[in-house]
Amino acid sequence: MLSIGTVVLGVADIPRAARFWSEALNYVPRDDEGDDTYVVLVPAAGTGTHLALGRSDSPVQEHPRVHLDLYAGNSSDQAAEVERLISLGAERVAWGLYPPDADFIVLADPEGNRFCFIDTAAGS
Repeated sequence: MLSIGTVVLGVADIPRAARFWSEALNYVPRDDEGDDTYVVLVPAAGTGTHLALGRSDSPVQEHPRVHLDLYAGNSSDQAAEVERLISLGAERVAWGLYPPDADFIVLADPEGNRFCFIDTAAGS
């Protein structure tokens, strides 16, 4: 049986990205490993998908083919979490591809990597 164990994200500044994603997701470095070229973050609670940050010199994609979707339970949770992530250094992205009834907000981490924040109650 297959499962996704780690999502890898290319970044230019490992310490900065690790601080942001650790705070954003309540993750910690795995086994105190990591350096300025690579670090694997894991949920502080112990189980879940790992997030690896690898040093990359390639430019950030405006319309990335692969990105993270973060989930909120409802629109209030979504709004509060978006503001929290912005306070940690994320930025709203002017996204010209929103459908009329969008249940997501596009943000970028401090490196410029785009991710979506989804209101999972919107479709129910």
